[in-house]
Amino acid sequence: MTLSVAQIDRETDQLVDEWLTLPEVAERLGLSLGRAKQLLKDHKLLGVRRGGGGPQVPAVFIDEKDVMKGLPGTLTVLQDAGYDDVEALRWLFTPDDSLPGSPVQAIKAGRHTEVKRRAQALAF
Repeated sequence: MTLSVAQIDRETDQLVDEWLTLPEVAERLGLSLGRAKQLLKDHKLLGVRRGGGGPQVPAVFIDEKDVMKGLPGTLTVLQDAGYDDVEALRWLFTPDDSLPGSPVQAIKAGRHTEVKRRAQALAF
Protein backbone atom coordinates (compact mmCIF):
# COMPACT_ATOMS: atom_id res chain seq x y z
CA MET A 1 0.00 0.00 0.00
CA THR A 2 1.44 3.36 -1.00
CA LEU A 3 1.07 6.52 1.01
CA SER A 4 -1.47 8.84 -0.60
CA VAL A 5 -1.33 12.37 0.76
CA ALA A 6 -3.78 15.11 -0.24
CA GLN A 7 -2.66 18.52 -1.49
CA ILE A 8 -3.81 21.29 0.87
CA ASP A 9 -5.43 24.54 -0.21
CA ARG A 10 -4.02 27.91 0.85
CA GLU A 11 -6.90 28.80 3.20
CA THR A 12 -6.59 25.54 5.15
CA ASP A 13 -2.79 25.84 5.18
CA GLN A 14 -3.09 29.17 6.97
CA LEU A 15 -5.13 27.64 9.83
CA VAL A 16 -2.02 25.79 11.05
CA ASP A 17 0.74 27.73 12.80
CA GLU A 18 3.63 25.27 12.52
CA TRP A 19 4.28 22.29 10.27
CA LEU A 20 6.69 19.36 10.59
CA THR A 21 8.13 17.30 7.77
CA LEU A 22 7.86 13.53 8.12
CA PRO A 23 11.55 13.20 9.05
CA GLU A 24 10.99 15.81 11.80
CA VAL A 25 7.96 13.86 13.05
CA ALA A 26 10.03 10.66 13.13
CA GLU A 27 12.80 12.42 15.06
CA ARG A 28 10.43 13.96 17.63
CA LEU A 29 8.70 10.63 18.20
CA GLY A 30 11.94 8.64 18.24
CA LEU A 31 10.76 6.48 15.34
CA SER A 32 12.13 5.40 11.99
CA LEU A 33 10.88 7.29 8.95
CA GLY A 34 9.06 4.12 7.87
CA ARG A 35 7.18 3.93 11.17
CA ALA A 36 6.24 7.63 10.89
CA LYS A 37 4.83 6.96 7.41
CA GLN A 38 2.89 4.03 8.87
CA LEU A 39 1.24 6.40 11.38
CA LEU A 40 -0.12 8.37 8.40
CA LYS A 41 -1.26 5.21 6.61
CA ASP A 42 -3.00 4.00 9.77
CA HIS A 43 -4.67 7.42 10.27
CA LYS A 44 -3.02 7.84 13.68
CA LEU A 45 -1.61 11.11 12.33
CA LEU A 46 -2.77 13.43 9.57
CA GLY A 47 -0.37 14.77 6.98
CA VAL A 48 -0.90 16.79 3.82
CA ARG A 49 1.20 18.18 0.99
CA ARG A 50 1.92 21.89 1.12
CA GLY A 51 3.22 23.06 -2.21
CA GLY A 52 5.88 20.63 -3.38
CA GLY A 53 7.63 17.95 -1.40
CA GLY A 54 6.51 15.28 0.99
CA PRO A 55 3.76 15.20 3.57
CA GLN A 56 3.77 17.61 6.47
CA VAL A 57 2.04 17.25 9.82
CA PRO A 58 0.78 20.05 12.10
CA ALA A 59 3.34 20.34 14.93
CA VAL A 60 0.57 20.54 17.54
CA PHE A 61 -0.24 16.88 16.80
CA ILE A 62 2.99 15.84 18.54
CA ASP A 63 3.02 16.07 22.35
CA GLU A 64 6.57 15.75 23.64
CA LYS A 65 7.45 12.21 22.46
CA ASP A 66 3.99 10.93 21.44
CA VAL A 67 1.00 11.62 19.21
CA MET A 68 -1.46 13.95 20.97
CA LYS A 69 -3.80 11.93 23.18
CA GLY A 70 -7.25 11.65 21.62
CA LEU A 71 -6.12 12.58 18.09
CA PRO A 72 -6.08 9.08 16.52
CA GLY A 73 -9.61 8.32 17.71
CA THR A 74 -10.88 11.67 16.47
CA LEU A 75 -9.25 11.11 13.07
CA THR A 76 -10.96 7.71 12.84
CA VAL A 77 -14.35 9.22 13.66
CA LEU A 78 -13.87 11.97 11.05
CA GLN A 79 -12.84 9.40 8.44
CA ASP A 80 -15.91 7.30 9.29
CA ALA A 81 -18.04 10.45 8.86
CA GLY A 82 -16.74 10.72 5.27
CA TYR A 83 -14.21 13.52 5.79
CA ASP A 84 -11.11 13.42 3.61
CA ASP A 85 -7.78 14.51 5.10
CA VAL A 86 -8.06 18.16 4.06
CA GLU A 87 -11.65 18.43 5.33
CA ALA A 88 -10.65 16.79 8.63
CA LEU A 89 -7.72 19.18 9.01
CA ARG A 90 -9.97 22.16 8.27
CA TRP A 91 -12.54 20.97 10.85
CA LEU A 92 -9.87 20.37 13.50
CA PHE A 93 -8.36 23.84 13.15
CA THR A 94 -11.47 25.97 12.55
CA PRO A 95 -12.51 27.94 15.67
CA ASP A 96 -15.80 26.86 17.24
CA ASP A 97 -17.30 29.34 19.71
CA SER A 98 -19.16 26.57 21.53
CA LEU A 99 -15.91 24.82 22.56
CA PRO A 100 -14.38 27.62 22.78
CA GLY A 101 -11.43 27.57 20.41
CA SER A 102 -10.83 24.98 17.74
CA PRO A 103 -11.37 21.23 18.13
CA VAL A 104 -7.58 20.69 18.10
CA GLN A 105 -7.19 23.18 20.98
CA ALA A 106 -9.89 21.28 22.90
CA ILE A 107 -8.09 17.96 22.29
CA LYS A 108 -4.84 19.51 23.50
CA ALA A 109 -6.66 20.71 26.64
CA GLY A 110 -7.78 17.14 27.38
CA ARG A 111 -11.35 17.48 26.09
CA HIS A 112 -10.95 14.87 23.34
CA THR A 113 -14.09 12.96 24.37
CA GLU A 114 -16.22 16.06 23.71
CA VAL A 115 -14.49 16.61 20.37
CA LYS A 116 -15.09 12.97 19.35
CA ARG A 117 -18.78 13.33 20.24
CA ARG A 118 -19.02 16.36 17.98
CA ALA A 119 -17.18 14.55 15.20
CA GLN A 120 -19.58 11.60 15.50
CA ALA A 121 -22.52 13.99 15.09
CA LEU A 122 -21.08 15.09 11.73
CA ALA A 123 -21.92 11.69 10.27
CA PHE A 124 -25.66 12.28 10.76
